[in-house]
Amino acid sequence: MCAWMCVIKVSAFALLCVVNFLSRIREYLESHKEEMFSFLAELIAIRSVQNEPNGQFPFGKKPAKALEKMLNKCSEYGFITENIDWYAGSADFDSTEPVLGILSHLDVVPEGNGWESNPFVMKRKDGKLIGRGTSDDKGPAVASLFAMRAIKELDIPLKKGVRLIFGTNEENGSADLIYYRQKRNLPPMVFTPDGEYPVINGEKGMLRVYFSAEYNGACVNGGEVINAVPQSCSVGDGERCATLYSGKSAHASTPEKGDNAITQCLSVEGRENKLFGGLARLFPHGEWDGKSIFGDISGITCVLSLLNTMKDRLCGGIDIRFPIDRTKSEIGGIICEKLREVGFEIDSCDGSEPHYTDENSEFVQSLLRVYEKVTGEKGYCITIGGGTYVHDIDGGVAFGSTFPHEECNIHGCDEFITEENLLKNVEIMAETIIKICG
Repeated sequence: MCAWMCVIKVSAFALLCVVNFLSRIREYLESHKEEMFSFLAELIAIRSVQNEPNGQFPFGKKPAKALEKMLNKCSEYGFITENIDWYAGSADFDSTEPVLGILSHLDVVPEGNGWESNPFVMKRKDGKLIGRGTSDDKGPAVASLFAMRAIKELDIPLKKGVRLIFGTNEENGSADLIYYRQKRNLPPMVFTPDGEYPVINGEKGMLRVYFSAEYNGACVNGGEVINAVPQSCSVGDGERCATLYSGKSAHASTPEKGDNAITQCLSVEGRENKLFGGLARLFPHGEWDGKSIFGDISGITCVLSLLNTMKDRLCGGIDIRFPIDRTKSEIGGIICEKLREVGFEIDSCDGSEPHYTDENSEFVQSLLRVYEKVTGEKGYCITIGGGTYVHDIDGGVAFGSTFPHEECNIHGCDEFITEENLLKNVEIMAETIIKICG
């Protein structure tokens, strides 16, 4: 009888400790949130858009500056940091071998037009933190840091190690992560807060096609990055381009939310220009599902996201997302053939196969249980058209940072994260660390 009483008391005490951890974390955040918002503003102030390699900095000085600031802050809080040749960096909780990795990135897409205020001066308005990178992905990166800091400063014991990994090239091909993995092993369990809740365990395949043709017509300047619907396209004579067409930016994985300025331009200019006309037939304005190219293949998104004149050539770029039952070889073969038919050469055609992690794995189920505990909402797995940072990591999933039905204007103007949800992300990450490593 006495033994059973002891077991009951120990179990009740253990449960009380788990409950108290979340309560203590929330109290900690309430007293440190202004410090967290302030540090996020410092990161937002760095325009960490990829630029030409500069000496030791593979993606330019600004992404490197953002990495340096983050690693310095991690060191200040007592974590073990490492800079992997300015491609990426890490912060370990302690010297224990990490079993959990939280992967975020500090680079951002260009600001684009239409902002109400300076995109690199974080603005607080109506409970929102507004600025380029607040949601994708500097806000979540800061959340991961403060989750680990809260655990450390509250003396919550961990039996296993955890590592934060910060990259600088996610928005332009993830060469940072490729390099990091050549130099260091990833922990056996990895999630990225570079998606949405509850858990993204399936991602469509992705293909990026660059093409060009000889050209001696009007100057064209459309799009800034390949993974976003272009919101402007300029056409003019000679080297001067007058802005003639305006659309709405959106992430290339959700093109239905945007208005493609390049295809808008082609629908008009294609009447007089053979190359434009060919592209206009392949990419009718308002079509985003690739039907004119791929016919009855469903589940595809297809965005003509770049079109520019470079010397004597017309150069373009296309972002395609395709379902998990197709291959990049199949999809690439179709798009390349269609482009050649209308007069273009293929400069490159590459991407990644679809990604899937078993929803019944212990890792995924642990994340779902944490989500349910912190939010009180039912956890479930989803498949998306976007490629997250873990797309090529076996067993990796995206876990946050946006919540269901939340629109944060990622890759658009006035990108934001709410103060409440940034704090909620910290709670979820801290609980995840405790559950897996405690």
